[in-house]
Amino acid sequence: MKPAFYVTTPIYYVNDVPHIGHAYTTVAADVLARYKRLMGYEVCFLTGSDEHGQKVEKAAITAGETPLELADRVVKRFQALWERLGISNTDFIRTTQERHKKGVAHIFTDILEKGDIYLGEYEDWYCTPCETFWTETQLSDNRCPDCNRPVEKLKEESYFFRMSKYQQALLEHIEANPDFIQPKSKRNEIISFVKEGLRDLSVSRTTFTWGIPVPGNEKHVIYVWFDALTNYVTALGYPDATPEYGRFWPVDVHLIGKDILRFHSVYWPTFLMAAGLPLPKKVYAHGWWTVEGQKMSKSLQNVVEPNMLIDKYGVDVVRYFLLREVPFGLDGDFSHAALVQRLNSDLANDLGNLLSRSTAMAVKYFNGVLPEPAELTESDLALKKKTVEMVTAVDACMDDLAFSKALQAIWDVISAGNKYIDEQAPWTLAKDQALNDRLATVMYCLLESQRIVHCILSAFLPATTEKALCSLGCPKEVDQAVLAWGGLKAGTTVCKAEALFPRMEG
Repeated sequence: MKPAFYVTTPIYYVNDVPHIGHAYTTVAADVLARYKRLMGYEVCFLTGSDEHGQKVEKAAITAGETPLELADRVVKRFQALWERLGISNTDFIRTTQERHKKGVAHIFTDILEKGDIYLGEYEDWYCTPCETFWTETQLSDNRCPDCNRPVEKLKEESYFFRMSKYQQALLEHIEANPDFIQPKSKRNEIISFVKEGLRDLSVSRTTFTWGIPVPGNEKHVIYVWFDALTNYVTALGYPDATPEYGRFWPVDVHLIGKDILRFHSVYWPTFLMAAGLPLPKKVYAHGWWTVEGQKMSKSLQNVVEPNMLIDKYGVDVVRYFLLREVPFGLDGDFSHAALVQRLNSDLANDLGNLLSRSTAMAVKYFNGVLPEPAELTESDLALKKKTVEMVTAVDACMDDLAFSKALQAIWDVISAGNKYIDEQAPWTLAKDQALNDRLATVMYCLLESQRIVHCILSAFLPATTEKALCSLGCPKEVDQAVLAWGGLKAGTTVCKAEALFPRMEG
């Protein structure tokens, strides 16, 4: 049986328009999912939509439709974008689905019956856009510390979750599992937050109705974060003991933006502890994107719309730029100039040019039929060694979610291939019939190195590598076995590759 791997994105709020931040998380999860499949794993890759809460209810009233009508309409934006970006998710969960509502009601009731949820009264400062209560001391100039919008004082009957009870257990878990919260800077941030003391958490609302009712007390709606976070297990069939739940939970990695780290590394684990369920293996918080040095905002009209990027540059260029430009976990700055630079330099000049030069020579010198290599020389063995070592290096990088480092390791082999052509000068070898065996060996090493590069790149640039592997006479389906040197067989028909990435003027 294949080993199992489970990766999730956050479920995206249907009141949002998909932007570069949503695309970033989802592309990263897709690359990880594709890579794990390549390495022989059975992958469960979940994304979805968060469709409850006061903001959706208000937006629906404004638009003259029901909240569900709004959700049904808006969720299609996300689903269409994921299709365009080549996202290979195995499931898409909506919090309005019955399977989800059933699971949320079950976990809430379970924790309530254990005594870790109780009925009380809540009074504090509430931020509607963030759907979060804040204490007086947490406010910033009497505004929400997260979004800087005005807050209002609310007092209401509420169910509370005894989060304070799990403070020590959570700290011990974080300290015993160094990889639980990544990157390290975020782990330290959460440890400090927990050590300051956890308060019991209000987990129901009575001021609106669009949500999952509290079982047995339907004037209360379950708090949107309690509802949303539970999607990671309800998608696997929880509370039923399904084969999927048994196989994939606990999750291998929750990929999230750093703005929702506290919900995933404090609220969610304590909910799970109270329910007696295993905790996630890893929560990884990536950075934010600015645009030309400025924070993305609707008011500045600088929100980067992924569909427009795909229209202008192509899907694989967007995928490559997002994961190559910035080390995963750090903040990054988006600019069209930087994207065009990556397109022209890395993709057109390095990757595309190497393949088109190599395949053109194979066609010219051997009528496109791959020759049998002779014994490898020192320079051939150096290229082989670099290619083989790259496979191991990429695997280590992917375990660390170091996508840009993985791509750098791949590009080091591409650079070595370009240098190898210049040093071996096949055009000179071709002039002397006595050097035909040497020419055959050079062409073989050159094309075999690129075959392995494109097999591993299939996780990052699926549409491009399919074309590249076709020109190399290789099947587009790839698995771990094809990453070994020697997969390209003599007699394979190679055809000249068209330019994978046409250059673009900035």
